[in-house]
Amino acid sequence: MVSNVSTLLIPKVSASVTGMAAPGRGQCCTRRASALPACTGLAMTRRRSRATSIPVGSATTRSFSSSHIVCEAQETLTETGAGVVTEATWKSLVLESEIPVLVDFWAPWCGPCRMIAPIIDQLAKEYGGKLRCLKINTDEWPAIATEYGIRSIPTVMIFKGGEKRDTVIGAVPKSTLSITLDKYID
Repeated sequence: MVSNVSTLLIPKVSASVTGMAAPGRGQCCTRRASALPACTGLAMTRRRSRATSIPVGSATTRSFSSSHIVCEAQETLTETGAGVVTEATWKSLVLESEIPVLVDFWAPWCGPCRMIAPIIDQLAKEYGGKLRCLKINTDEWPAIATEYGIRSIPTVMIFKGGEKRDTVIGAVPKSTLSITLDKYID
């Protein structure tokens, strides 16, 4: 049974998102009811077919054409950046880890913390299965920061075998963190 549908509104996306559409494809999203967005990844495409008349009200009819959602796997992201640790997961992810763990103590309002965040993510990718990289927001989980004597952020701590082994304070270059990490990687 068909319900009384008169319009389909698709919100218009910002210019920054619209610019991400694949070359050669249509606009990412529009407000027109008859055009569905066409994007990479999960693509929604409009297939031209014979229109179907659906009665809306007593005297009027509207035509709708069929649409299909097509899954287009363009890329598979296999490597991820640093994970997040909380008070609830601290013991299992950090203290009981079989491999060395880098923990970045940070806060969202901290400029230097935001500067080293991409470096921590790069290290997580580069060291793959040899090192676990985690981030903990000191505003959300102050008890852990207090327990380990964090007085300045960003602070990066290296844990191995459930014990704190090394600390690097401040926004430092990637090379400094890599040299420090290499001491604890088997």
